[in-house]
Amino acid sequence: MAVALHNVNSEAGLRKLDDFLLSRSYVTGCQASKDDLSVFAALSSVPSSEYVNVSRWYNHIDALLKLTGVNAEGKGVTIEGSASTVEEAPASPAITDKKAPAVDDDDDDDDDDDVDLFGEETEEETKAAAERAAAIKSSGKKESGKSSVLLDVKPWDDETDMKKLEEAVRSVKMEGLLWGASRLIPVGYGIKKLQIMMTIVDDLVSVDSLIEEHLTVEPANEYIQSCDIVAFNKI
Repeated sequence: MAVALHNVNSEAGLRKLDDFLLSRSYVTGCQASKDDLSVFAALSSVPSSEYVNVSRWYNHIDALLKLTGVNAEGKGVTIEGSASTVEEAPASPAITDKKAPAVDDDDDDDDDDDVDLFGEETEEETKAAAERAAAIKSSGKKESGKSSVLLDVKPWDDETDMKKLEEAVRSVKMEGLLWGASRLIPVGYGIKKLQIMMTIVDDLVSVDSLIEEHLTVEPANEYIQSCDIVAFNKI
C-alpha cells in the first residue's frame, strides 16, 4: 500500500517509514537521492527518537544537506551521496538544477506526484528484511551502530595539489569505512581545505586512529598537514 508524502507526519506513516528504513540506509538506492530530499522536506519536524530508523536516516540526510550548503527544505537540488574523486577544484557532490518533487497536501488526484515509498516489495527484499530483523531480535544484541563524520583536511600550503590530496584521502580503504561527498573551501592566502563526509561502522573504525595512523603519516602526509573533526553524528 502506497503512502503519500504528506502522511509521513502521522503516527501510522512514521511507523511505516521506520519499518521501511530498518534494512535500508536511503529511501531508494544505495546513496542519497531526490527521493530522500522529498521525504525530508515533507517531515514537519525532527522525528522522535522513538522511531529509531527514521531518526538515524533524518540525521544523516540533515548532515549531507549542511555539507552541500542546501537550505533546510533541501529544495532545488539532487544529491548524490557517494562522490568520486574530483577532477577540478569545485566540490564533488553532484548538484543539478532539477527541482525535487513538490509536496502538495491538497492534490490527492495526482498520484504521480507522490513518491511510492511503501509500495509492493519484491519477494527477495521482503525476505531479506524479515531475516535481518529476526537475526537482530534473536541475537539479543543491538546492530552495530554507524556514524556520519564530517572531516576537515588541511594542506601544507597554497602549492599543495588538492586533487592529489583528495586522492590520498580516498585511497585509505578499510572495512566499515565509506567515503562520501566532498568540497574545497577557501581558508585564506590562496589556501583551500578539503571538507569530506564519511560513514563509518562504529565497531570497526576509530576516527582518531584513521587520522593518526593513515591520514597524517606517509605517504598521505606529503599533502596532508592536519585533520579536524567538524561534525560527528550517529545514524
